Amino acid sequence: MKTKRAAVALALAVLAGAGTASRRAMAEDRAQNPKGGTTVLQGLRTAIYYAPDIKQGRDWYAKALGIQPYFDQPFYVGFNVGGFELGLSPDARPGGKDGGVDVYWGVADIRAALDHFLAAGASKVKDIEDVGGDIKVVIVLDPFGNRFGLIYNPHFGK
Repeated sequence: MKTKRAAVALALAVLAGAGTASRRAMAEDRAQNPKGGTTVLQGLRTAIYYAPDIKQGRDWYAKALGIQPYFDQPFYVGFNVGGFELGLSPDARPGGKDGGVDVYWGVADIRAALDHFLAAGASKVKDIEDVGGDIKVVIVLDPFGNRFGLIYNPHFGK
């Protein structure tokens, strides 16, 4: 399991160099927001879709997206879509349901972000998990039962 996590962490780190222009544009949009305000979120990072047959999932998404994956292993397939990660996992079955997706929002401090969301009324699905390469993830449920992922990835940039 640790080997799988380390490989996924490596894949996410490889993606980290992508999307700088998109992140810069989002930061500029926030800076120009006349209403101001701050958030603990840095922006969207990763969406992981459940694909019980990873090869079939890889082939379908490659055709649908018009690109090949940059990371292709039996336990995880990663596509770089506009500087963001679209991942496929045979083990990622959100909420125990067939199908689904987990979306992870980047944060600078995962413990502080988790505490912030818990104070706002979210509930923790499980403890913060170190998936390797100094990357940490956690999923909370919002008050409506939606899964909300947080990711600290020092390789991704701001």
